Amino acid sequence: MGDQFSGFIDRFSHHFKSKTRDVAKPVKDYLTGLMRSEPKKRNIERMAEFVPGSNEQSIHHAVAESTWSFKSVKQEIAMGVDQRLGGQVNSGLIIDDTGIKKEGKSSVGVARQWLGRLGKIDNGQVAVCAGLSNHKRVSLVNFRLYLPEKWANDPARCEKAGIPEENQAFKTKAELALEMVADCRAIGMRFSFVGFDGGYGKEPAFLRSLDAMGEVFMADVHKDQRIFLEDPKPSIPPWRGRGRKPSVYRSEASSVDVQDWVAKQPESAWEKVKIRKSTRGNLVVEVLHHRAWLWDKKEEKAHCWHLLVRREIGKPNEIKYSLSNAPEDTSVLRLAQMQGQRFLVERAFEDAKSECGMADYQVRKWRAWHCHMTLVFLVMLFMLEARVMYRGLYPILSCYDLRQLLKCVTSAGNDIEHTLKMMIKRHKKILSARKSHAKSQQKREVLN
Repeated sequence: MGDQFSGFIDRFSHHFKSKTRDVAKPVKDYLTGLMRSEPKKRNIERMAEFVPGSNEQSIHHAVAESTWSFKSVKQEIAMGVDQRLGGQVNSGLIIDDTGIKKEGKSSVGVARQWLGRLGKIDNGQVAVCAGLSNHKRVSLVNFRLYLPEKWANDPARCEKAGIPEENQAFKTKAELALEMVADCRAIGMRFSFVGFDGGYGKEPAFLRSLDAMGEVFMADVHKDQRIFLEDPKPSIPPWRGRGRKPSVYRSEASSVDVQDWVAKQPESAWEKVKIRKSTRGNLVVEVLHHRAWLWDKKEEKAHCWHLLVRREIGKPNEIKYSLSNAPEDTSVLRLAQMQGQRFLVERAFEDAKSECGMADYQVRKWRAWHCHMTLVFLVMLFMLEARVMYRGLYPILSCYDLRQLLKCVTSAGNDIEHTLKMMIKRHKKILSARKSHAKSQQKREVLN
């Protein structure tokens, strides 16, 4: 495992070498430090302690000051993920953002803002990310730092944080997401749809921009999303020769909140759908499907899209509402599978933070932040490759397992055989519990 990790990093070493500078070794030391040091202790000083032969100053220079292209590395990472997860029927690009709590005011982009992982407004940074999923696995492929307006409107603060002039502009999270979708297509990534939560689904311009780009989307929306149940057929009233000539589109049709429409549907309208086999048996949900029209009162024509409503079995109050511009003949099963993939990116964030050091850093400037995030994504790619490679031998191999194994083989005095034995024992217990749960589920399905 240690040789495999070392060899993996060496594949990218050309990115860290130039005619005048070679930072491949300190970058390798940094990546090794991410694996060997514990959460909350992944600062450069502690990493240097965990990695024999490393130098704190060299590592800091490689991450914060060296001129290697994090954009080029990020692109190669994305194509590496695409090679394993892209080009499949269920390949989807999932957009989401994650908050990272930080103290102080100096770190680039830090502000009091909504941090989704904490579920509250707090002081921190926000990264808008894209992950590629194939219905079973997911790995992160792109990111943008969200720069709050108070930062974008303060050139002196931006300059002090090292933000390039071309990036000193406020962009909404949806605008950053559109950039990433375009970037992923430009480098040849293969995905059949773009998925995202209600924070992006509530933005009409975002949905229409994706539609105009020819992208199929699956967008979660809020319960107060307005829809038309028939084509509103907007038109400009005829001018009768008096007063100002009409220029605003109008419609006689009325819209309704999706939650109000759902509340009026009979129980018989709900359809049970087996989305996929999960670790705990078949994942079965109940869905409502309807064609709905969306009109922002400015467009010449309304958009007719799929409305898919999902609720969990036995949890009638846990309802998700989604819109999709997929082709009209797309099956309900296919729509439900697309909708279900969005949640996988949350697990990717959990692994990135818990096992790969995504939130554990003490860098403050623009470049250093981007370099750190890129190297975290690089570790995520290694973990994806390892899990795919060993899926036959260890079908539930996790990012936690891989970090423990890597920590063991790269640290003197650790017993790799004992660590592997404990991992196999833990896996057997988990698989046994899942098998038992699956049998119970089958019995319930037969009775129903």
